[in-house]
Amino acid sequence: MSEKTLTIREMCEAFSVTPRTLRFYEAKELLFPIRQGQKRLFTKRDRARLKLILRGKRFGFSLEEIRQLLDLYDMGDQQQTQLARTYEVARARLADMESQRNELTEAIDDLKNQLKWGEKMLASMNTTSKAAQ
Repeated sequence: MSEKTLTIREMCEAFSVTPRTLRFYEAKELLFPIRQGQKRLFTKRDRARLKLILRGKRFGFSLEEIRQLLDLYDMGDQQQTQLARTYEVARARLADMESQRNELTEAIDDLKNQLKWGEKMLASMNTTSKAAQ
């Protein structure tokens, strides 16, 4: 993308989002486009922020967590605070995701066992009903 500003339509095309999504992120103070009347113009910084927002959402971060992490950018410490806090939040999120995966694996295994039991029960019922005829 160029150094120029992008319109809302160009942002939507570039990031595969809807105008409603961009306006929502603006209302949540995650994006700060330049306003010219009703027109919104998005800067290089807005593009970088949107990329991080979408990545954070993909990883399951809340919008509030994302906003707090983005706000740490301007701390004046070459993003050290932002990187350290992002690392902490990401480690916690990874642990949550791994725990959810383990719980899901257990549930899948349990359901498979229940289905096998159900198959056996149905097969034995079919055998019994055919023998009775």
